[in-house]
Amino acid sequence: MELDSTMLARILTSVTLGFHIIFASMGVGIPLVISIAEFIGIRKKDKAYLLMARRWTRGFTVTVAVGVVTGTCIGLQLSLLWPSFMKLAGEVIALPLFLETFMFFFEAIFLGIYIYTWDRFKNPYLHWLISIPVIIGSTGSAFFIMTVNAFMNTPQGFTLVDGVLRDIQPMVAMFNPATPSKVGHMVFASYATSAYVMAAIAALGILKGKTHSYHKKALNLSLTLAFIFSMGTAVWGDIAGKFLAEYQPVKLAAAEWHFETTDKAEFVFGGILDKEKQEVKYAIKVPYALSILATNSPNGVVVGLNDIPRDEWPPLFIHYLFDSMAAIGGYMALVPVLYFLIVKVRKRMPPKWILWASALGAPLGFLAIEFGWMFAEIGRQPWILNGYLRTMHAATTANNVGEMLILFCLLYAFLGTVCALVLKRMFKDKPVELELEK
Repeated sequence: MELDSTMLARILTSVTLGFHIIFASMGVGIPLVISIAEFIGIRKKDKAYLLMARRWTRGFTVTVAVGVVTGTCIGLQLSLLWPSFMKLAGEVIALPLFLETFMFFFEAIFLGIYIYTWDRFKNPYLHWLISIPVIIGSTGSAFFIMTVNAFMNTPQGFTLVDGVLRDIQPMVAMFNPATPSKVGHMVFASYATSAYVMAAIAALGILKGKTHSYHKKALNLSLTLAFIFSMGTAVWGDIAGKFLAEYQPVKLAAAEWHFETTDKAEFVFGGILDKEKQEVKYAIKVPYALSILATNSPNGVVVGLNDIPRDEWPPLFIHYLFDSMAAIGGYMALVPVLYFLIVKVRKRMPPKWILWASALGAPLGFLAIEFGWMFAEIGRQPWILNGYLRTMHAATTANNVGEMLILFCLLYAFLGTVCALVLKRMFKDKPVELELEK
């Protein structure tokens, strides 16, 4: 693999997106989790749930600050690293990019009001209502930025004349065929992962010997939400599969190492590919499952890679990204079921293994989001704007991208370290028991 300016631009963009998406996904999901905790606390008159909302909000503000920096880096790199893409498609995606920024400021304004109006209202529901605009802003921000990515996968809303986009219709471009599957899958994945972040904090607290009921309540709430959102992610994963079958069959075929167009196609999980013979060894194969995923029918026809020009094949290692994402999604849905079977049905204290499994859900959730994002982007190759502009023709020709890569990596290492230290310091001297006594 040659490290030319195109490859370096792709690596730098990948590093930036990979780092930013950790904070972006929490920015989308945590406001909803906070709002639910506060609502339950008001409804039940339970100080523990109200304290959850307070403590989680404190931590959330730190992640928002880091997310702002990395989000700004992405905007900068779009112009610096991908000038040809921005020149071609900039007018089409300007509206969702502006609306994404607007929704962020909308969220930030109400987040500030939410933070500084605790205990300022006689009716506590008035404070809780302020969390609703925060949720709208965070989810709306995700919606608009995902429409940009959706447009890159199924571009529409323009006419291409002599290499220039004409008759631009931004609303048509935003609401393209990829938008429902892209937005829904990402939003639910962010919700599920954010719930697991809270579950991990509670589970690790219990493992450290903290016995206050606060931690058990936090774990119960977080895992309940994690299950609901994980199931939502799975449902939208099915919708995404059907979208790929209709609009990006090459990506689905590459993800499943499916070479021959056929009906009754089997789902291939894992395995090792012999690319020359187009044979898969040591894989788990589920008959009819790929046809069902793609068409809702066991007899549905699924397009194979051999019907697509070889120079339009994405890298076939995306199969492992797809499998990893799906496997982690199944794990995230299973752990809450096992937890509640033990705690609620069998009336037992949660054993250490289920607490560790709950804590592990948080990093695995982020890993699934990273794999999903990599699958979406690498699976679209060789196109940056599917069917119109190839990645190699969109990248900068500047010769200092390598130096930029090093500088940005140092920046992200610094931000990650500072964020972790600030969060640790923020709660180190403020145990739950002390705050509940106030």
